[in-house]
Amino acid sequence: MSAARILVVDDEPQIRRIMRTTLTGAGYEVEDAKTGEEGLEKFREFRPDLVLLDINMPGMGGLAACRAMRADANTAIIMLTVRNAEASKVEALDAGADDYVTKPFSTPELLARIRATLRRLPAVTNGAPSKIRVGRLIVDFGSRSVSNGSNTVHLTPKELDLLRFLTQHPNEAISHRQLLQAVWGPDYGDQVDYLRVFIMNLRRKVETSPEKPEYITTEPWVGYRFNGSPEPA
Repeated sequence: MSAARILVVDDEPQIRRIMRTTLTGAGYEVEDAKTGEEGLEKFREFRPDLVLLDINMPGMGGLAACRAMRADANTAIIMLTVRNAEASKVEALDAGADDYVTKPFSTPELLARIRATLRRLPAVTNGAPSKIRVGRLIVDFGSRSVSNGSNTVHLTPKELDLLRFLTQHPNEAISHRQLLQAVWGPDYGDQVDYLRVFIMNLRRKVETSPEKPEYITTEPWVGYRFNGSPEPA
């Protein structure tokens, strides 16, 4: 049983009722909202650990609400969509979502995605420091932030876990499957395009020139590599 707090934002009353029943039965504390605007109000009041956010709603849509909620880097976000197009998935992840689920979905699938999204890598692994430096780059895992020179930005929960895993395996070619399963869990492994979006967004925050990455480089047909020797900062 989990005490995590989940906010459901969906304009369909039946979906909200089903989710409230399902999530409460799974041990989560649940609040819901029927619009993006109401979702933002509940978000500020309820302080959820995770938001289930419908992408298609009247008024403020899910993508706009996701971007607004993403200002809080501590909250996980799963987008719900009836569209299965690759572009829609990329839009959701690019707006700051940690995952997406396509409607209609099964209860086991939804609960598995929630567990994977709430999953966190240990804050300290094998005595690893909470703050590291690699050249100009400083990563503060405690404050979930990175700075490259004078610019400091915050990371989403999954961006943080992804960067943590990469920096704990410096100068190694890490496969797509290994990265996905380490950060999201054993149910993941084939979502190469999915991972590519996260790496792209991470590079925007880490690299001086994201189009010519210095720290996170691509290993063709394999995965990614973190270049450098991290030292305690």
